[in-house]
Amino acid sequence: MEIAAARVATFHYTLTDDAGAVIDSSQGGTPLPYLHGAGNIVPGLEKALEGRKAGDTLQVDVQPEEGYGPRNDAMVQSVPREAFQGIDAIEPGMQFQAQGGGGSMMVTVVEVGDAEVKIDGNHPLAGQVLHFAIEIVDVRESTEEEKQAGQVLAQA
Repeated sequence: MEIAAARVATFHYTLTDDAGAVIDSSQGGTPLPYLHGAGNIVPGLEKALEGRKAGDTLQVDVQPEEGYGPRNDAMVQSVPREAFQGIDAIEPGMQFQAQGGGGSMMVTVVEVGDAEVKIDGNHPLAGQVLHFAIEIVDVRESTEEEKQAGQVLAQA
């Protein structure tokens, strides 16, 4: 069975950066299931998996525009340190849920000053080419519940 819209595909992946450093991997763990066509994985990877079947292996390079988007310098801002009330130690690399113009978003602390904290609202992988090594494990029809939910539901 081929990967197509409304089918559940399960795959192992290893994601690396341009230097070949591993960013994330399912190897040695549980493969990742997703509902094809529902936008559950980055668009460039989803397009590359279309038509593939169990047992296929492939290398996929996803450009930023079809991954987590290009970096947007406007997403880097300085906010008053008072915005972090109740948090004693603020350090670079810490992540917080914040409310922005488009709703809730994750921000990463970039720099900490006495009066201000510089935060970055870009996804940590924004602007990067994503290099995936993929092994398709399984392809199956989705259930009606999964189609309605727009995602894979836990199997009993």
